[in-house]
Amino acid sequence: MPRETRPARPAPQIPLAPPDWLVRSLKPQSAPVPWAAAARASLAMSLPLAVGILADRPAYGALAAMGALSGVIGDTADAYRMRILNIAVPQLFGALGVTLGTLVFGHGWVAVGAVTLVALVSGMMSTIGAVASVSGLLLLLNCVVGAGLPMPGQWWLAPLLMTGGGLLVLALGLLAWPLRSGVPERAAVAASYRSVAALLDAAGTDGYDEARTAVTASLNQSYDLVLARRTRDHGRNPELVRLVAQLNALTPVVEAAPAADQAARHACVRLPGEVPDAVRALADAVERGATAHPGGDAPAARAASRIPEPQDHAARALDHAVLHAAETLADPDPLGVIDTDDRLGRPAALRVRVRRAARNVVLSGASWRYGLRLALCIGIAQALVSLVDVPRSYWVALTVTFVLKPDFGSVFSRAVLRAIGTAAGLVVAAAVLTEVPHGWWDVPVMMLLAPLIPALTTRGYGYQTAAITPVILLLSDLLNHQGLGLVVPRLVDSLIGCGIALVAGYLLWPESWGTRIGDRLADAVADTARYVECAFGADGDPAARARMRRGLYRDLSVIRSEFQRALTEPPPTGTRAAAWWPLVVAVERILDATTAARVRIRHGADAPAPAEVAEVAHELAELSQGLRASDTLEEVRATFTPPAGNSVLEPLRQEVAAARAIASPAPARGVGTAR
Repeated sequence: MPRETRPARPAPQIPLAPPDWLVRSLKPQSAPVPWAAAARASLAMSLPLAVGILADRPAYGALAAMGALSGVIGDTADAYRMRILNIAVPQLFGALGVTLGTLVFGHGWVAVGAVTLVALVSGMMSTIGAVASVSGLLLLLNCVVGAGLPMPGQWWLAPLLMTGGGLLVLALGLLAWPLRSGVPERAAVAASYRSVAALLDAAGTDGYDEARTAVTASLNQSYDLVLARRTRDHGRNPELVRLVAQLNALTPVVEAAPAADQAARHACVRLPGEVPDAVRALADAVERGATAHPGGDAPAARAASRIPEPQDHAARALDHAVLHAAETLADPDPLGVIDTDDRLGRPAALRVRVRRAARNVVLSGASWRYGLRLALCIGIAQALVSLVDVPRSYWVALTVTFVLKPDFGSVFSRAVLRAIGTAAGLVVAAAVLTEVPHGWWDVPVMMLLAPLIPALTTRGYGYQTAAITPVILLLSDLLNHQGLGLVVPRLVDSLIGCGIALVAGYLLWPESWGTRIGDRLADAVADTARYVECAFGADGDPAARARMRRGLYRDLSVIRSEFQRALTEPPPTGTRAAAWWPLVVAVERILDATTAARVRIRHGADAPAPAEVAEVAHELAELSQGLRASDTLEEVRATFTPPAGNSVLEPLRQEVAAARAIASPAPARGVGTAR
């Protein structure tokens, strides 16, 4: 009999697609191109080169351009006063860093110890805030450059030239200040009004959650700009008082939006289009800086007057809120509202905040952990550069410094993106170093390369690295004249630096899910439980409630950012973040439902019984405790006593029950259960 043949076993399919976490890391972010910053970068980095070539001191021009590069990296603020902080303060620390690096250049173990100590201080500074983080970054970066590159001239010349380059960026950024004073702040407040109008448009649709997130980000930016300016304006500045009043007037509209969303979803009562149109008209009035007169701002007043007669609690709340905002804009005397409730509170004086931040950093375990981790990695890199007899360079420690910035993103994904971005940037650098002769040709090349830094920074870290790499190599070549020989060693140096950051700064310092994200989310849930008790308490201060609600939304915004970073890491961290992500959205919806219930009560609905409020707060407190106790979400059925009649808390109870019912996927799908 002929032998029966079996069908061939199909070959195993090997997935060729990159992992999801890498795709998310490489996906460019959507953001407008900062054309003004790009123009400043082009001029500020090419002008020092031209002056240096004209004076027959190209190395001096390169140093000034390096300082300008630091200023370009920090040139991210719209408000002019914030530009002074974002650029000038880091430049001072950068000057100190390059001075220390220059003094220990070529001193072996002394250089290793000095740079490592600077890394410890830099890491601890990075936990304070955005300006301190950039200052710490420049302190360490310039110290590494000073300890790794021979600087021309006396020891004081390099810090002077680099600081001058950074201050050139600042000077260009402040040129229009006399003509546009207050315009960025007004534009930010107007953008907040427009984001709220978009939120009202999205009420009852699937885009509401995304619109609410955009409102939170816009309000955060507006309050940061206005209140940062307010700490320095101790007098009754009419323009500043008006901006504060306009932001405070927007708060009731934001509070009424969740009620409108609930009405659209559950009662099928869509919000009239005239309401968001009225808010947009108010935004236009804010952006124009229209000074009020007895008739008020006519377009805004007419838009508010066209709102239809409200038919339910949600519409009535929005009607009152929009009319209140229109009246605030039409107030002929902005100083008349200075004694009204400050919805966010006035920040402490700058010297008080600096003293408080310094004390917190010294006493914070988190700042010490990060400082020691950064110091360990920089110490290893600097020892390799200074002591081991191999052709290594300062680029190794430079790579570690850029990668090991957890406040800038995931260390793992930054290491991967750094390697990819450096490889792409080196291709451009190789073409420039091969085809472009040194001299006046460096100026137009820099004019073309420098604007790419602010333009691509908004797209993501990998794109920023690809833009910065050829610029730094071009400037380095003006100092050490190695030409095309820089390219391959710099790629190897970058890979070594990424390896040091991954092994010594990531794998050997495992942060538990709980300490990194889980505890923060648990704190937010516990704060939400307290907000529920405060919102429906008998003796509640409206301003205190508003501050508590804004603080909660800000905290949840930070938690969202942490989750976005965790999603770019490989399993198990990325997988666990994906499993917990629905809970973040659920907590935001609980906060919305609480605010909506409070608004309905204020406009005629019956207040809930204290027992109902206590039940909701108890369920949230139990959820918070459960988040601290496990890395795996477990479904829990919320047990609520049936209310008597139609309770105003019913939507809130449903959101709490939905949050407690969220469960992680099974461990087989990649979510670990060990803490």
